[in-house]
Amino acid sequence: MGMFCYQCQETAKGTGCTINGVCGKKGDVANLQDLLLYVIKGICLYSSEAGKQGKSYPDVDKFVFDSLFATITNANFSKQNFVERIKSALKLRNKLRDELKERGREIEKSHDAASWFAGSEEAFHEKASNIGILNIRDIDIRSLKELVTYGIKGMAAYAEHAWNLGYKNEAVYAFMQNALAKTLSEEDGTDEWLSTVMETGKYGVEAMALLDKANHETFGHPEISKVNIGVGNNPGILVSGHDLKDLEELLQQTEGTGVDVYTHSEMLPAHYYPAFKKYKHFIGNYGNSWWRQKEEFETFNGPVLFTTNCLVPPRNDASYVDKVYTTGAAGFDGFPHIADRVNGSPKDFSKIIEQAKQCKPPVAIEDGTITGGFAHHQVALLADKVIDAVKSGAIRKFVVMAGCDGRMKDREYYTEFAKQLPGDTVILTAGCAKYRYNKLPLGDIRGIPRVLDAGQCNDSYSLAMIALKLKEAFGLDDINKLPIVYNIAWYEQKAVIVLLALLYLGVKNIHLGPTLPAFLSPNVVKVLVEKFGIGGISTVKADMAWVRG
Repeated sequence: MGMFCYQCQETAKGTGCTINGVCGKKGDVANLQDLLLYVIKGICLYSSEAGKQGKSYPDVDKFVFDSLFATITNANFSKQNFVERIKSALKLRNKLRDELKERGREIEKSHDAASWFAGSEEAFHEKASNIGILNIRDIDIRSLKELVTYGIKGMAAYAEHAWNLGYKNEAVYAFMQNALAKTLSEEDGTDEWLSTVMETGKYGVEAMALLDKANHETFGHPEISKVNIGVGNNPGILVSGHDLKDLEELLQQTEGTGVDVYTHSEMLPAHYYPAFKKYKHFIGNYGNSWWRQKEEFETFNGPVLFTTNCLVPPRNDASYVDKVYTTGAAGFDGFPHIADRVNGSPKDFSKIIEQAKQCKPPVAIEDGTITGGFAHHQVALLADKVIDAVKSGAIRKFVVMAGCDGRMKDREYYTEFAKQLPGDTVILTAGCAKYRYNKLPLGDIRGIPRVLDAGQCNDSYSLAMIALKLKEAFGLDDINKLPIVYNIAWYEQKAVIVLLALLYLGVKNIHLGPTLPAFLSPNVVKVLVEKFGIGGISTVKADMAWVRG
């Protein structure tokens, strides 16, 4: 077996990718990602021990969540990048080990992840092929450990975005590192790991709350906005991924250059923030969900900046293959990578700006506007209107259709589900799953749009806050008594932490699709069904029973 990966929804045959990833990841890169995670766990053994003495290391915190983010599906495909990250991880791990020794705190019977060392790339590949997740023989323990690990990977993404804006939470970093160190232990059973799963959800809520605070204190509260989906007459740069700090710096550096800036996929909600509205060259959103980028980048004509995950490897003969740039956790061999900030100075986007000036303007692929900006603060301002509509029966039910989009045909289910929802229902959404229905003519209820977009997958916290505020407004003692049903689509690890966060908040009877995660063993699925009412999806016709019930 050349590799084994089953961390995303599109994993081969619904069981695991064993040659190359469906995402486009090569087997050697997948194995290097496994090795990087392995060494990170060794780092975490030492940092957890240091934490018991009240010692923390900001450089370790940053390295851990940044490297975890790089291993998320569709983020980084660069073999050389992972080789360099592993080298840095080994140096950092050994530095921590030596500092602990100096303080007389050497870890007895240290795990191989905390002691293995090699200096060559060849040795990395040899080691990487022998430390995969299938080495955990107990399928249920493996399942629970992976559920925690993937949740932490999603948490790492939120932590990094918040960190970039100057917002930190040491308790979140400590949990991530303690839990990763714990995955190296063989002592705990299923009950202990189920407890850790719930604890992951708890810290997932904290990480999402931190990012929510960072975003609205930096850029203002999202507000109801109509976003242009047409094009202008100037050459443009298309920004994909999720990082708002990168977008802000690019907008500052392109102002007055004659180059326009557009958002793509998950960057659409940037248009909802007041801070970005002052940029006249911030034109609108171009295209749709991440998986359609191969065709849409061809017509955009200008360069594309990937700030995070959702990169699809292009064909070698693609017209845009020499116009893609990466930054942050994203990477692809052959694409220019824009370096991180140094001592707080902005990133340097001059190369991508200069290339954009030589390009033709984008070709329009659609026109008009789409409306969004319904994060929890904005919905709170509409609370009286929403409550009156519910009490009068004008709104009978809310349907949470948040999460990820994907390229498989079975995702058409979500478009049909939205189309067939009764006219007295309102969709609450966040993430790129919305592209399955956010351009449908679904109308409104008493001036309230039937699709309320809270923002990125990063903004799923808003949906939880909306539910909690409605619970309070209606004087209910249980969030599950609200007229809300959950039909969530997942693809990668950020959706995993959203799910765990909802479970921690007490939300039950969530329907997850289009398929249940391959990394959940039958026994773990049984526990999730019995304890939380987790279920899959079937057909649109059959699943309408949840809404009408």
